[in-house]
Amino acid sequence: MRRAAGLVVGLCLVATVAGVAPAAEPQGGRIIAPGLRAPAAESDVPGGRRPATMGGRGEVGTIERAGKLLSHLGGSRSQVFHYLGAPYVKVHVARAILLPGDYLTVADPVGIEVYRYDREQLAAGRWAMSVTGDTAVVTLHPGLVDPFGMRSVVAGLGVTIDKVARGYTPAEVQARGDTVRGTPRSGRTPPAGHVDESVCGRDDKSDAVCYRETDPVLYRRSKAVARLLINGIELCTGWRFGPDNRMLTNNHCIAEDRDAEDTEVWFNYQCATCDGYAVFRSTKVWASDVLMTDEVLDFTLFTVDSFERIKKFGYLEAELGRVSKGQKVYIPQYPRGEPGMIATASDEDTSGNCAIDDPADTGYDEATDVSYYCDTEGGSSGSPVLSRTSNKVIALHHFGGCLNYGVRIDLIQRRISSPH
Repeated sequence: MRRAAGLVVGLCLVATVAGVAPAAEPQGGRIIAPGLRAPAAESDVPGGRRPATMGGRGEVGTIERAGKLLSHLGGSRSQVFHYLGAPYVKVHVARAILLPGDYLTVADPVGIEVYRYDREQLAAGRWAMSVTGDTAVVTLHPGLVDPFGMRSVVAGLGVTIDKVARGYTPAEVQARGDTVRGTPRSGRTPPAGHVDESVCGRDDKSDAVCYRETDPVLYRRSKAVARLLINGIELCTGWRFGPDNRMLTNNHCIAEDRDAEDTEVWFNYQCATCDGYAVFRSTKVWASDVLMTDEVLDFTLFTVDSFERIKKFGYLEAELGRVSKGQKVYIPQYPRGEPGMIATASDEDTSGNCAIDDPADTGYDEATDVSYYCDTEGGSSGSPVLSRTSNKVIALHHFGGCLNYGVRIDLIQRRISSPH
């Protein structure tokens, strides 16, 4: 199946860096030359653009009307969708009438990131995978065979692009201000006294790559955590839960199959150097099926398409032992949709560490959560909270208020193991 608000300058600023196009990598006919280096080796030339970001769990972009027809007959076979300064562009196919062998590509201008869609994939209309940067080139390719000269006689033959999702530019982010917040997909809001996400005191998060040398285990664990782009304009975080094709995020991020169908899962969207200027090219796959979801425990277990492409990023495991007050933790996350960051310290905690304040706090029910002062922001929903001792997950982050809160993973594991 298919499917942040003030301008914040993070430590890792993005520069577009020229890369070498990789060899073709067909994925069920969907991706030919993604430019995503599946996976992007640390030694590869980094590239891509950092998206504009906004606070809260709301929009990171907007949807524009398009109304463009690509046709073999008396029209253009290619359309360029350009939005100066946008961090990504994502087109929607409303209608496609194609002959056998015809296909569509959505690519960046230099052809490094290219997605291919065959006739069958476009039959019901769909969103294409986003293209990093401010320009997407959409091209209709004829098949090698035209039985009985049908292209010259079939009325309406072609592809209609009715709308485009694109990220906010830095100027738009700044104009929108810091107070815009979105509505959780399920309609559920945090309990009274809490907010979506919070930075507690000074923002103590750092780029994930800053730990590559100083704490390589922690850095490797962050690779299993992914940025979620939902419905083209909204953000959350998710992560691989165990060795199989299973990922975990919040129920308020993905609640049902139709949410998953329009969710992109970006792995390796991280800075190339600590406090640097470039990011690695992401490996993007689609979310697929919702396996289980629960509003009170605020979790959703789901699968992805093209699972083989993301296995190399590793996975996380649950720590089912008792959590204790003062236990040191860390949170790999995608705050405001920024490249991956990790919270390990807090100036609000008496120890200076990111640590558990209450191991049995109240979330959507009594004693379902652990609480902490670890810094989070919009887009961090669905992040794993890991023990510094075992490097296993003890909670699923879901809302803030300083303290910030994560649902106990032992309760989630118990619910998954006993679905009835």
